[in-house]
Amino acid sequence: MGPLWKVLPDGWQAGQVKNAATVTLGKMLQSKDSGSDVRAPYMRAANVQPNGVLALDDVNEMWFGKSELEQLSIRAGDVVVVEGGQGGFGRAAYVDQDLPDWGFQNSINRLRPIGDFDGRFIAFYLIALRASGFIRAYSNVVSMPHLTAEKLARIPIPLPPVEVQRAIADYLDPETARIDTLIEEQQRLIETLRERRRAVVDGAVRRGVRNVRLRDSGDPLVGDVPEDWLVIPVRRVATLLDSKRIPLSAEARAERPGRYPYYGATSVIDYVDDYLFDEQLVLVAEDGFGLLYRSKPIALHVTGRIWVNNHAHVLRPLGVPAKLLAARIEAESLVPYVSGSRQPKLTADTLMAMRISFPPEDQWGEVLAVLDEETASIDTLIAETERFIELARERRTALVTAAVTGQIDVREAV
Repeated sequence: MGPLWKVLPDGWQAGQVKNAATVTLGKMLQSKDSGSDVRAPYMRAANVQPNGVLALDDVNEMWFGKSELEQLSIRAGDVVVVEGGQGGFGRAAYVDQDLPDWGFQNSINRLRPIGDFDGRFIAFYLIALRASGFIRAYSNVVSMPHLTAEKLARIPIPLPPVEVQRAIADYLDPETARIDTLIEEQQRLIETLRERRRAVVDGAVRRGVRNVRLRDSGDPLVGDVPEDWLVIPVRRVATLLDSKRIPLSAEARAERPGRYPYYGATSVIDYVDDYLFDEQLVLVAEDGFGLLYRSKPIALHVTGRIWVNNHAHVLRPLGVPAKLLAARIEAESLVPYVSGSRQPKLTADTLMAMRISFPPEDQWGEVLAVLDEETASIDTLIAETERFIELARERRTALVTAAVTGQIDVREAV
């Protein structure tokens, strides 16, 4: 019995990855010339994205010997698999073009198909296998998970005839591309909705004050504010609880029982075996404005038990409604506050010193009512779109799994 199948079609065999491809681990990062080396681009874990996407627009270079570059070449037909790391280990992608004079780092295992085996079939199978949870259970997760070359080589895999492999890959290429395009369109819709939400939040807060008259706040980063509002640093209305965040590690999970939502840099992405807080809080992602604006709103008001890792700032409101604090932070522009070019980050000190406009207490109820009214429909649309994306991803995984294990005959499905 294999990890994704109980019975294989007639004519199919069951084997291991090493029966379909040779497995090679990349080179440890080398920062200095040993004497006769050359600098060359190399593939690393960050270049292998979910669902078989290769992102080659952000490329680093390191030193290789001539023989190393020959041994660690990357060419069309290869499959690259991420070796380690909390977020990406086990990700696989098919290489559809020669990458002359490239190498690859030891965060990557290269699979080079043996004989006429189709690398696309291998990549599709490994992508489905990772989605099933098999890779996480199979890898070493005592500290940092690793899918070593030896373990990768021993993974069970169905071995259909070569012509069937090609038929499956030819079927899945356009089918998954259609689903991926649909998902991308929905993700762009979410980005648009979240941009609209940020504008609505700021406008709703202002409209929550009747007969509002604006004044110059005196702070060019804040702009005009209602004349009776305060312009204050975040530390005046919140306490920072970052010291109570827990690193995302197997040890941290093992020590604390329970299953609660996990919040990291980008969104609530999973349920993990831990919880940290049981109160009304405001969470702000720290990993730069790119993530902050692409994913969840930069400030997220949460209620109930939630596990927070060290990629999100945790704020406890000081005598103010958490929802209002989240809205005010969300409405401000973060661009001037984010530092760092390669790894942009909103630091804790910068966040707490960030100045926001805040209404007086006698206006909180009216402002919150307008916020709820103005954002409810947008939040509903975002939630519905996120659910649609989730279902589309599930559909993609189910389709790939069924095809690579012979549950559907792709020649009849065409």
